[in-house]
Amino acid sequence: QVQLVESGGGVVQPGGSLRLSCTASGRIFSINRMAWYRQAPGKQRELVAIIFTDGSANYVEPVKGRFTISRDNAKNSVYLQMNSLKPEDTAVYYCNMFVHSGSVTSYWGQGTQVTVSS
Repeated sequence: QVQLVESGGGVVQPGGSLRLSCTASGRIFSINRMAWYRQAPGKQRELVAIIFTDGSANYVEPVKGRFTISRDNAKNSVYLQMNSLKPEDTAVYYCNMFVHSGSVTSYWGQGTQVTVSS
């Protein structure tokens, strides 16, 4: 079994920054894609950023230039640096990893609340 544990959420004023972390533990051979999603109240969960094994990354348009996704394969971890935060970034943020441990399975973190408010 694999577990993903997130940290780094909180309350920040508009224009502020936060860094989210997510670490996987358990039976892990390798991790393919890693991603961050978010879900705002009353809305569907949406992809925010994704990073592949070669380090290439894609972002949704609203966060381009403000958010940076990165990964540390040695630590089985993924990070999301969020700068210039806006009230519309308020949501629960979830990490997602495709883990190879005999077969490839998608795992989710427990979610961490990010609130951007003055």
